[in-house]
Amino acid sequence: MKVLDLQCSQSHQFEGWFGSEDDFQTQLSRGLVECPMCGQVDISKRLSAPRLNLLSSKTSRTEGLSLAQPKVTSAEAEEKSSNNVAVGSAASSETVPSNEVALALDAHTQDVQQQIQANWLKMVQLVIANTDDVGTQFADEARKMHYGETQERNIRGQVSAEESLELIEEGIPVMPLMIPSALKGPVQ
Repeated sequence: MKVLDLQCSQSHQFEGWFGSEDDFQTQLSRGLVECPMCGQVDISKRLSAPRLNLLSSKTSRTEGLSLAQPKVTSAEAEEKSSNNVAVGSAASSETVPSNEVALALDAHTQDVQQQIQANWLKMVQLVIANTDDVGTQFADEARKMHYGETQERNIRGQVSAEESLELIEEGIPVMPLMIPSALKGPVQ
């Protein structure tokens, strides 16, 4: 099983599981791999590091890591300290290398983006769970409810941009919401 880090053309990042690289390429070429956020099929692989469990115990992993660290001479330490940036409050004298600050900010940004995407997907799932899908009859059903011809309920469906504008002009509250096809039915 290959776990790949993927990204759509809208910069939404997600993970995909495939039997092999060939399996991924085949599904990608057939348009079967799509972004769970926006439904785009223009997908690219992101650079990712494989996880290799080469050492058997926690102790040996720690020892292996400490052995791999290079020795730093005083001249190298002085050179590295000149590339440091002060971080924290004015009372703090702690310094962090500038590339570490950039990496930390990048990691934080990715975490925030992933949290936003996760929350958006939860919201879409709540909408799906609490609405009736009326399909292409959305405009007719919305009008019937607005004018009191049928009982009000939460509905979702498809309308054209023109129909959506007409509903809004009639005072019927509608909101466009892109629902990825992966959420419309059971995931296999």
